[in-house]
Amino acid sequence: MRLETLFDAYADQVRRYLLRRLGDQPDPMSTAEDLTADVFVIAWRRRESIPAGFELPWLYAVSRRVLANYRRRESERPVTDIDEVDRIDENDPAELVTDDLALRSAWARLTPRDREILRLSAWEGLSGDALATALGISTGGAAAALSRARARLRDEIAAS
Repeated sequence: MRLETLFDAYADQVRRYLLRRLGDQPDPMSTAEDLTADVFVIAWRRRESIPAGFELPWLYAVSRRVLANYRRRESERPVTDIDEVDRIDENDPAELVTDDLALRSAWARLTPRDREILRLSAWEGLSGDALATALGISTGGAAAALSRARARLRDEIAAS
């Protein structure tokens, strides 16, 4: 797939993905634009590695790493995994849509990894192979991770 075609098809979705995770930045739109450009530079360099039919999940995986690198530079501390990338942000639209206090509380008690898996599934609409590609794990591993994250959310809601 040509870079122009890839950009035209997915830049808005990648930008929104990044913007939702930047919430508390001084100028989140500008930062999301810059990070989106970084994602597509990587896509250009690694265009032969982009799995056909799974372009968007692959771009989400790259976006997560670009965001981790950005946060690492901003905080001057190493970011080693998804747990460091995802922080609760009261300005995140994915979190703002929930006005049920029990659900918000349960969501906050989930691990960052579980929140990211549930967001990729519910908010970004990924499942199966696409979810696996975005998480960088096998399809079976993604299905198991999603099942466990859903179960933990149910348990947390029940405990509220």
